[in-house]
Amino acid sequence: MRQTAAQPGQAVVAPTALEEDLLAQMLGGEFALGQADIAASARHYARAAVLSKDPQVAAHATRLALVAKDWTLARESLARWRSLKPDDPGQTQVEASLALSDGNADLAFQSLSRLLALPNQQGWRLLGQVLLGTNDKATAATLLQRLATPLSLAGAPEETWIAMSQLAFKLDAKPYSRQLADAALKKFTSAPAYGWSAQLAVDEGDKTRAGRDYQEAIQRAPKDIRLRASYALMLGQQGDNKGAAKLLADGPQDDYSYAARAAYVARSNDKSLIQSLYDELKGRPSEERAARAHLLGQLAEMLEQKAAALSWYEQVTVDDEDWFSSQVRIAVLVDDQGKHDQAMALAHELQQRVGDLPTALVDAFMLEAELLAKRDQHEAAQAVYARGLQQMPDDTRLLYARALHAAANGMVESAEADLRRVLQLKPDDIDATNALGYTLADANRKLDEALMLIERALAARPEDAAVIDSYGWVLYRRGDLSGAEKALRRAFEKQSDGEIASHLGEVLWVQGKRDEARTVFDQARKKDAKNKSVVEAMRRLGV
Repeated sequence: MRQTAAQPGQAVVAPTALEEDLLAQMLGGEFALGQADIAASARHYARAAVLSKDPQVAAHATRLALVAKDWTLARESLARWRSLKPDDPGQTQVEASLALSDGNADLAFQSLSRLLALPNQQGWRLLGQVLLGTNDKATAATLLQRLATPLSLAGAPEETWIAMSQLAFKLDAKPYSRQLADAALKKFTSAPAYGWSAQLAVDEGDKTRAGRDYQEAIQRAPKDIRLRASYALMLGQQGDNKGAAKLLADGPQDDYSYAARAAYVARSNDKSLIQSLYDELKGRPSEERAARAHLLGQLAEMLEQKAAALSWYEQVTVDDEDWFSSQVRIAVLVDDQGKHDQAMALAHELQQRVGDLPTALVDAFMLEAELLAKRDQHEAAQAVYARGLQQMPDDTRLLYARALHAAANGMVESAEADLRRVLQLKPDDIDATNALGYTLADANRKLDEALMLIERALAARPEDAAVIDSYGWVLYRRGDLSGAEKALRRAFEKQSDGEIASHLGEVLWVQGKRDEARTVFDQARKKDAKNKSVVEAMRRLGV
């Protein structure tokens, strides 16, 4: 192609080569980051660092190279950074990271030691970033124990002591984590120190110490909702849901504490606690009641005040995050009033409205199936699950729900197939593992496999009442009546629902402990006279 000659007096501007274009390199780095291509981003920024006189560009290039584990590029960018801004503390941090990548613990120790001379605890923060960033946890833990000694921490504030103890925990140096935690506790006797010590005690399995430390922490910081929430979580995991609810009730309240209290009182099934929380929320100012209308609806349902619950749910506005959940409950409650067509219409409307939201769409299909199952239209319910799975193939929630419905209605082969598919897709799904084991045990088939599956679930959730119930039931099916009774008593103590009651009652009955079995059945029927599991067990046994 012929080139046009420049006119006299006209400047000739040569195009900048891409490799020499600073803006192009930085944009390339950002684009690569957006594509999650860290290696490419590091290369672009390394070139930008050469072209730029800004030390922050070189610093960014160095850190990107570290994340990409491109040690050669990291060293080149570090040299550029150092030439532009000597003695930046971040450079020492990079030196330590590079030394660890080379397996040179002594050089890493020297660099990290220099960091600790920085003012305002900055060095401890940088040290933590380096040690957490290495793949060699054992070396990192050893370095931490050499550097974060009680002597070197002597002048540090309590948050630094606790942070170093937490770092030791993350590096699997749990004995040293406890050593630092105890030293911090002795030095500061503060709420944060007691709170962290309690968390360690939970991990150590020392529930007595955990409870004592949580109580000390709360005594020092009675308005700290996070402390109360952590202690309540421990109590709830131990089955003391009443204690957890009462603990959260004593102190300042927010949306989290109210929601957590509702969850604990629901698990406790203590009507007086549910009523107390319901009355407390109803007594709040009108704007707070409006903001918590969904929660009030849930509590009203727990109290079997269905008309009130429906009224609360109808107050939840479409811009509220709980709007969809409220619509689901409205459909269920309207169906309970005998307005089945209206409830089904709402379920179909929800499927249309949330068609682009997979999680909500699954819930809408499950709602429709539940409405049909309540009217014993089980083939129609299975068809709904099938329709949902046509839209969302292999959705594990739909597969799991279809399996539970099938198992409850005698379609054992279908239930087994769906649960096995869930476990193919999610091998570590404990709910599906337990459900498959229970389904096989309840059908009195493949009992060796059923026991293996339930034992796997029990190892993952040793305090879960539903899993303990499954374990007791499979032992019963295998003829171990004593073991079954022991397990089922434990499950019933944790959660006295109808299904567990039906299992425990049956095991007691076949052992000749019939008066006690009747007591268990009567207790369950007082809570729910129409419970399918209890009614069926009593009919089968002739109670």
